[in-house]
Amino acid sequence: MLEPDKSGGATPTASLPDGVTSERLLEWLDGMLLIRYFETESVRLSLAGKIPGGIHSSEGQEAVAVGTMAALDGQDVASGTHRSHHHALAKGLRPRPVMAELFGKATGVSGGRGGSMHLVDADRRFLGSNGIVGAGLGLAMGAALGMKLQSQPLVAVGFFGDGGANTGRVWESVNLAALWGLPLIVVCENNLYAVETRISDSMAGTSIADRATGFGLPAETVDGQDILAVYDAVRRARQRAMAGGGPTFLEMRTYRYEGHNVGDVQNYRELAEVEDWRANRDPIGRLRQLLEGTGMLGPGGYDAAVGRAREQVADAIAYAEASAWPDTADVMRSWPASSVSAVSA
Repeated sequence: MLEPDKSGGATPTASLPDGVTSERLLEWLDGMLLIRYFETESVRLSLAGKIPGGIHSSEGQEAVAVGTMAALDGQDVASGTHRSHHHALAKGLRPRPVMAELFGKATGVSGGRGGSMHLVDADRRFLGSNGIVGAGLGLAMGAALGMKLQSQPLVAVGFFGDGGANTGRVWESVNLAALWGLPLIVVCENNLYAVETRISDSMAGTSIADRATGFGLPAETVDGQDILAVYDAVRRARQRAMAGGGPTFLEMRTYRYEGHNVGDVQNYRELAEVEDWRANRDPIGRLRQLLEGTGMLGPGGYDAAVGRAREQVADAIAYAEASAWPDTADVMRSWPASSVSAVSA
C-alpha cells in the first residue's frame, strides 16, 4: 500500500537540523501562512469568477515548498508543476505579481499571458510551473546539466506529483540525471491522488522512492507534513550534490485539502479523510505546536502571524484588481523580454 506514514503524530521532528534557528522557524511559519491564505482566497476568487481558468490549490502542501526552498541557495533553480502557487511563493516570488497573474493582468509575473499554471520569475531562479504532467522535472534536469557543464556550484530542484510517477518523461529525467551525475534534487509530492485516482489503485509496489532506487541514485521517503524533515532531507541532498555525489530522489508524502482543481466535487474520497489530515497532520499546526511548546512563539504570536499573512494577501488582491489588462498590441511580443538571458546568466 502506497500510503503516507501516520506514525509522526502531531509532533514535528524534535531536534533541529543544522542551521535551523528560532528566527528561521518563525520565518517558515510566516511563509506557510502566506501560502495558506493565498490559496484559500484564490479558491474563493476563482469560484466568484474573478480568476479565469480555475486553479489547483496547494493548501495542505505548504511544508514541502517552504522546507525545500529554505534548504537551497538563492541562486539554485527550481521548477514546478500545474499545482505551483506554493513553489512560486516559497521561492521568493511576491504575492502581488503572482495574484495579478492569476487574474490575467499585465502586472502579473508572466504579463497576464500564463495564468495559474505558468508562473515564472527568472530573476528569482524559478523556471516556472508547467501544465504538462512531469514536464517541469525535465526543465530542472536540463538546468542541472548546464550547471555541471559550466562547473557552477548550484543545484536544480524539480517537482512533480504522484500522478507524474506513472509517466515516462519523469523516469527519463531521473535516468539521465543519475547517468550523468547531475546536481539535481528530484522532489515527488505524493498527495495520494492523481486527479481523482488514488495512488493505491494505480501503482504497484511499496513506494515511489523504491522505484527510483532502480536508477542507481539515493532515494528516501520524507514526511512532507513536517517542515523540519523536509528541510533536512533537501539540505542533505544539496550537500551531496555539491560534493559531486549527483542527484537525489525525495518522495514527500503530503496531502491536498482541496480537490484536484476548483469545482472538483471530490466524490472519490471521504470527507472524514480530509478532516483527519487537517486536524491531525496539518503542517502549519505541527510547526505552531513546536514553536509554542518550546516557547519560541509567545502568546498572541500565532494570531499576529495570521494577521500578517491575511494583510499581504488582501494587498495582493487589491493590487491585482487595480491592475490593467494586457495591451492587445503586445500579443505577439515575447514575455518577459529579459528572462531568457537571466536564467542562463
